[in-house]
Amino acid sequence: MTRSLHFQMAFVAVLASVLMLSPVASADPNVQTPPIYSAKAFYETTDFRISGLGYAFSPDAKRLLITSDESGVYNVYALNLATNEREALTRSTTNAVYAINYFPDGERYLYTSDGGGDELNHIYVAGPEMEAIDVTPGEQLKAAFVGWIDDGAAFILQTNERDSRFFDLYRYDASSFERTLIFENDLALGGFIVSRDGTWAAGIKSRTSADNDVYIVSLNSDAAPQNITEHEGNISHSVYAFTPEGDKLVFGTNQYGEFRQAWAHELASNEQVKLVEDDWDISYLVYSPSGRYRVHGANVDASTMVTIIDRNSGLQIALPKGLPKGSLRNVRFSQDEKSLAFLINAPTSPSNVFTVNLEREHFVQHTQALNPDIDVAHLVESSVVRYESFDGLEIPSILYKPLGASKDNPAPALVWVHGGPGGQTRTGYSATIQHLVNNGYAVLGANNRGSSGYGKTFFHMDDKKHGEVDLQDIVYGRKYLESLDWVDHDRIGIIGGSYGGFMVMAALAFEPEVFDVGVNIFGVTNWVRTLVSIPPWWESFKESLYSEMGDPETDGERHHRISPLFHAKNVTKPVLVIQGANDPRVLQVESDEMVAALRENGVPVEYVLFPDEGHGFRSRTNRITASDAYVQFLDTHLKKSAE
Repeated sequence: MTRSLHFQMAFVAVLASVLMLSPVASADPNVQTPPIYSAKAFYETTDFRISGLGYAFSPDAKRLLITSDESGVYNVYALNLATNEREALTRSTTNAVYAINYFPDGERYLYTSDGGGDELNHIYVAGPEMEAIDVTPGEQLKAAFVGWIDDGAAFILQTNERDSRFFDLYRYDASSFERTLIFENDLALGGFIVSRDGTWAAGIKSRTSADNDVYIVSLNSDAAPQNITEHEGNISHSVYAFTPEGDKLVFGTNQYGEFRQAWAHELASNEQVKLVEDDWDISYLVYSPSGRYRVHGANVDASTMVTIIDRNSGLQIALPKGLPKGSLRNVRFSQDEKSLAFLINAPTSPSNVFTVNLEREHFVQHTQALNPDIDVAHLVESSVVRYESFDGLEIPSILYKPLGASKDNPAPALVWVHGGPGGQTRTGYSATIQHLVNNGYAVLGANNRGSSGYGKTFFHMDDKKHGEVDLQDIVYGRKYLESLDWVDHDRIGIIGGSYGGFMVMAALAFEPEVFDVGVNIFGVTNWVRTLVSIPPWWESFKESLYSEMGDPETDGERHHRISPLFHAKNVTKPVLVIQGANDPRVLQVESDEMVAALRENGVPVEYVLFPDEGHGFRSRTNRITASDAYVQFLDTHLKKSAE
């Protein structure tokens, strides 16, 4: 980053903190907009995450293992459920550290961390009065936790140390950490889960983004993995859980309609029956420790709706009245099943940790994630909207309207493009979006064709048409914003990260007169390079990616045609580019070359490079710097352009 950009962003931060002191008058003297908060104020909101399925609670249910970025970097904490105090168990000041689980004894714990965003995660064991142990040592390997087995006597990890393309399964003794290779994964299966008794594993074998199969692996025999979803045509599957009794595998399938249903496969007979269906995708399904309760979530119009079933009675468990509105996330049971923990997240509320006493039907909120310096009344609720694209297709989207925006006081606006391909902009709290809206920018989170959550037909409408039909959906997002009388029709930009960053540059290169500015956050600009330089650990779904984006061997011409780098001469509008130096997905060279090409053509371009980030932001300081850069750039090139 240049010295001048550092100075400019520091000035903006100081100015913003001053402006926090009083409301800012709008163009309409009868309308008062909220005070302007600094990016630092929004990002001092804390991100809480509950550790994974298994032993999230300590054995006595008095503590909860969580991850938090309250120090500025993600670390592991023990949350005291009686006092709400959080004990820092790790104290990293550089690499992000994420909690996995307690051990059954409740003292030791597992966590994972990579090297500055390089995505080469290792698994560590730590505990009181012991140095952290890397149980997956080695160079250039990637490891992940799969599950506990044998009542916590052992756990299963996956690692690609044998062959960087494939993840093998290892059994680890929970006391000695001695390990045994239990499955060599030459089939390139991914997304593993394991049964509680350690007898079975299940994973996904991808063919294309529309077509895959579920394989069951016997971990106690030499039997070949069994494909339990043989079919014709394009059908997509996922694996959810083995039943606690160990007799069934519950998996997801869209074979019987637009949306994913949960089905149960009987391991002994191979019979399959439908277990759960909804008018939307079933996102996940899990069981409580004893198996008494079954929990599933449905992706309902970009929000998660959770259902808890008591398997003994077959009845749905009603959560206590008075819980805040929002999506439930990270649902976890204590081992005695008397307590339930989860996060609640809403557009105006970051994720907070709650517990429910199922016997007394009582809940407790244990955290306050929102910075107390921010008045929640100054945050903006989102609304679900739909607009027509060029061919009449409805595009579901999430809209944020700044407080004080009106016909007499129109707001500049941004079309927000999610990552992927195949992601989804969902309802829920976003510090970045709230910061933009607080600074007066309307935001339309467009779920263009190809987004997940709206059925398999919608999801595959952009296959091998990326940067073309989906780009037109984004172009028509501007047209939709222009239909709103409270939006300034002459000041509309585009912003997006990852695949969304590609869409930003594609819009500026191929529809150069549509948007007034663009913010490209670690976006692909050269598909020719990206699709041949993907990390080796993507091997299990490389064919799936190629089926959607095209195979470099046969679709190279198209990849060249849709890559903004090769059409940089068309770009005329100001651009901000954000990049992480350690990004293994979108290499730094892509942004370097794009910025150089734009500057050569005289396009106003600003470039912020983070030396300690990968594909995304793990450091709060970097998130603040980036968010300040967005607002400074937009204020200079969009908001003030009409003044």
